[in-house]
Amino acid sequence: MAAFPIGKTIKYLILIFLAILFLMPIYVIIVTSLKPLDEVSLEQMWALPTSIDFSSYAQAIKQLAPNFMNSVYLVVPATLLSALLGAMNGYVLSKWKFKGSETLFMIILFGMFIPYQSILIPLIQFIRSIGLYDTIAGLVLVHVVYGLPITTLMFRNFYASIPDEMIEAAKIDGASFLGVFRHIMVPLSITGFVVVAIWQFTNIWNEFLFAVTITTNENQPIMVALQNLSGSQIVEWNVQMAGALIAALPTLLVYIILGKYFVRGLLAGSVKG
Repeated sequence: MAAFPIGKTIKYLILIFLAILFLMPIYVIIVTSLKPLDEVSLEQMWALPTSIDFSSYAQAIKQLAPNFMNSVYLVVPATLLSALLGAMNGYVLSKWKFKGSETLFMIILFGMFIPYQSILIPLIQFIRSIGLYDTIAGLVLVHVVYGLPITTLMFRNFYASIPDEMIEAAKIDGASFLGVFRHIMVPLSITGFVVVAIWQFTNIWNEFLFAVTITTNENQPIMVALQNLSGSQIVEWNVQMAGALIAALPTLLVYIILGKYFVRGLLAGSVKG
């Protein structure tokens, strides 16, 4: 039997070490969430709980349930709308070139480099002026607009790899602008939609700054409510850790279910375009 190569052994040892290093905080979160409050301390941080206690999860669920649903009401429409509008932008800017299209594309991309903090005050003033302050709809609007640059870039690169001959053939057959998009581009870009959906879902679900400034109290998403779990006098770390796991569960499930399409979609269009 051939000896296992030393180089490969070292590589696997490094990967195992890095995996353990990465999983250590997750271990601490899980074991802390399963401990009663009197066992939670820095000295016992790495110790397993003497008895498994799910009361922290019950308390976290009770406090976070309304805000969890707020995040669902926010993320689903914001992700769908930003993906659809980004797909149409990418379709136009990659297959329907017109004078100034490249300049328009660069202007749209510029939005990716605008820090949230720099536009926060005028953004809040605008949201107030249109009557959407402290509403889920206002947050949806903000995330759709702020997500357009990256979704446009992703779809433009993806559509650039689709042969122009397919578009021309559809036009000859009498397909309209929207007909080409609906019957040609959308069916060919399912992996692109998956990538954009995962990207937007994760960013919007985990976003904190817009959520804490544009909404208050009952309209706040789960990340703001998770911060409020800490309290002002005593931090119940077991409840805080249980809440963190509950808040992270949707994005984790999305990556588990759709993760195999993520890398495939990211690589699509990377050769051409």
